[in-house]
Amino acid sequence: MALGYVGVLTVRIEMPWVTNLKEKRALVRPVVERLKARYPLTVARLDGLDAHDWEVIGVATLSNDYGWVEETLRMAADFIAREGEYRVAWEATDITVLGEDGED
Repeated sequence: MALGYVGVLTVRIEMPWVTNLKEKRALVRPVVERLKARYPLTVARLDGLDAHDWEVIGVATLSNDYGWVEETLRMAADFIAREGEYRVAWEATDITVLGEDGED
C-alpha cells in the first residue's frame, strides 16, 4: 500500500504580445500568488524568468489520497488557464507514489 502521492503540474504560458519583463511579471505574479492562497499547493516560477514572452510555472502537492492529488492539480490547471492574460501552450501532470509499504 502506498504511503502517499506527490503530484506535480508544469504549465508553460505564452504572451507573445508582451514586450518587457516588467509587463510579464505584472501578468504572472498575481496569478501565482492567488493560486498559492486559494489551494494547498507549492507554486514556483521555474523557467523563462529572463524571457519576456513565456514562462513555466510549477505546482506541487502531497497527500495520502491519489484522487485528491489528481483533482487538486486539475483545479490548479483550470485556475491558471482562466485567470491570466496569456495562453497556456502546454501542461503536464505527474503523480508519483511514495514508499510502497510491503506490509498489509
